[in-house]
Amino acid sequence: MGALTLLILRLVFLAVLWAFVFAVVYALRFDLFGQRTRKQPADAAPTPFPTTPAPAPTPVTPPVVVPRTEPIRQAASGAGPARRLVITAGPKEGLEIELPSEQLAIGRSSESGLVIRDDYTSTHHARLMLWNEGWVVQDLDSTNGTFLDGVRVTLPTPVPLGTPVTIGTTTFELRR
Repeated sequence: MGALTLLILRLVFLAVLWAFVFAVVYALRFDLFGQRTRKQPADAAPTPFPTTPAPAPTPVTPPVVVPRTEPIRQAASGAGPARRLVITAGPKEGLEIELPSEQLAIGRSSESGLVIRDDYTSTHHARLMLWNEGWVVQDLDSTNGTFLDGVRVTLPTPVPLGTPVTIGTTTFELRR
């Protein structure tokens, strides 16, 4: 092989190697920080609606109740769903927040209703939803899982009052 051919092969190999390095860095950045979104200024005009019709909405299915082998503590007496979330362990221990009327997003994202910043929490980790006068926890395919009373949640599962829910290093309970 000629010296010129060898030089061209080396340069191509170097370019492919650098492309691989940039792809890995981009994947890591996306995994750690999520997708970038543009924020519109408050005084900006809203964007026009698309001219194509929106797809038909998919029917909402109720959460599936997972049968448990061990008993869960029964809810305290009183009517209505829980109104407060109290963090019982973790960096924000003692924090108490009012639950919203429909759902609460939990994760590292600043857009979450409950922001938990630790190495074991995903950007969009879990969601608490109000369903039939009770709260249901749903894991959003997180890496390290969501645990209800020590059992990993794989399907939307009802959360009784006073039952510990663990996400990353944070544990919380629902209370009236």
